[in-house]
Amino acid sequence: MLVAAAVCPHPPLLVPEVMGAAGGRGEGGMDEVLAACDAAVAGLKAAGPDMIVVVGGAEADAVYEGPVAGSLAEYGVRVGAGTGPPVLPLSLTVGLWLLTRAGLVAAGPPAAPQVLLRAVDRAAPPAECLRLGAELAQRAGRVAVLAMGDGSARKAVGVPGAPDPEAEGYDAEVAAALAAADPARLARLAPALDEELMVAGRAAWQVLAGAASGQRLQGQLRCAVAPFDVGYLVASWDVAG
Repeated sequence: MLVAAAVCPHPPLLVPEVMGAAGGRGEGGMDEVLAACDAAVAGLKAAGPDMIVVVGGAEADAVYEGPVAGSLAEYGVRVGAGTGPPVLPLSLTVGLWLLTRAGLVAAGPPAAPQVLLRAVDRAAPPAECLRLGAELAQRAGRVAVLAMGDGSARKAVGVPGAPDPEAEGYDAEVAAALAAADPARLARLAPALDEELMVAGRAAWQVLAGAASGQRLQGQLRCAVAPFDVGYLVASWDVAG
């Protein structure tokens, strides 16, 4: 049963060492995004889950079990998350890094809940994502979901500062759905816009929608910004009191 959820983006620049290597120090609002992610992940910890499922878009579906890791070496830093072969996609690497940063990844119980890393094909149709989410919500008595995904990367067309109205509208719709903890609105997001608007989070958000279906939840939109003309949304969902 789903007891809490967090939605976070997964840009490499979220990691301070990558931002430093790129010549910036929290520029463009990334400090704000990271602080919001930390707060959202802390909400997962406070819910006392038996299992945290980290779900993120990738080239193909995959379940990662046993010692496994992700690396940000291709972004110029020796930073990663986990132990074992660095095989995780970017979305799960950043997600696992956030959990590790929050002290939610440890050698084993009772120090931390079980962590399940689940990649979902970014092109997966909504029905498949919803079905997967419903299955994941039943993996333990108390399940928390960390859904990793970026909004539109077409916030500007050609010239920085020239917003694409359709991209703005898309991210605004996602932000409203997250603020309202409304899985039905997330379920209606159109896969056809993924490529057109360069959206990396749609499949993961719809997995969350499937996990939350039928639940009474309350949402908090912690951050909705677009540094570097990419939409980054951070939110928390909790069981309504």
